[in-house]
Amino acid sequence: MGNRAVRKWKKTRMVTAVLAVCSIFFGIIVGCQVKNNEKSEMLPIITIGTDQFEPYNYLDSKGNNVGVDVELATEAFKRLGYEPCFCVISWEDKEQLLSDETIDCIWACYTMTGREDKYQWAGPYLYSRQMIVVRSDHDIWTFDDLEGKRIAVQATTKAEDLFLHRIESDLPTVSQVNCFSATEDMFAAIRKNYVDAIAGHEAMLRKFVDDGEGAYRMLEESPYCSALGVAFRKGTHVELAERLTDTLHEMEQDGTIKNIVEKYGFDADQVLVGGNAYEK
Repeated sequence: MGNRAVRKWKKTRMVTAVLAVCSIFFGIIVGCQVKNNEKSEMLPIITIGTDQFEPYNYLDSKGNNVGVDVELATEAFKRLGYEPCFCVISWEDKEQLLSDETIDCIWACYTMTGREDKYQWAGPYLYSRQMIVVRSDHDIWTFDDLEGKRIAVQATTKAEDLFLHRIESDLPTVSQVNCFSATEDMFAAIRKNYVDAIAGHEAMLRKFVDDGEGAYRMLEESPYCSALGVAFRKGTHVELAERLTDTLHEMEQDGTIKNIVEKYGFDADQVLVGGNAYEK
């Protein structure tokens, strides 16, 4: 092979390698999505860890993050002078991602109640009930009817703690508590009749029941009500968490939170922090 051919071959190899590196880099960063496609220059980025949890956070038909938490976070951080970047995470990895600063905070329908000393919190900004959904053709109507049944929950959530009796409640002893990484896996389990019931946040389960067109129903009783907050790593972002709490309070006072939650079908009188009907 002549010198000219060797130089051309090396140049081609170099270009290919550069393109490959760029492709890998692009693949890494697309996991975090800035809310506005045209990112505001000069604003500091705040990286928010979340998972797909409709109606709080999910992807629309164009692949954009949308939902209650997305709109609340976008508005709150805009008022504070930050550009939010939403990173879809594996829920079981949230602690490590906070610890190694891959994400700055968790904003994902995350329960403060019982975890007050575990994180640096902002909030609460909403309340949510834990509820239970069963198949419409199952003879399960009360908590007592759940005794000995198979339950599906998302791993590391309050629903898991409730059915494993880490939290005191009126729930009976069940035969199985099946813990899944994603809510979609829970839904698949009850659709295929692998479990008798699924448990989780009310709004998420309500959407599943509505989409089921009569195949599922929600029990009337709730074993637990919790306050939702934004979690930063303990001992970090202290001032920002305080300012965010104040901003969320302002957003409730000026009607912003009410408008957002009602847009997604929530009953504002039940979920808003001020005068909340679920608060115990």
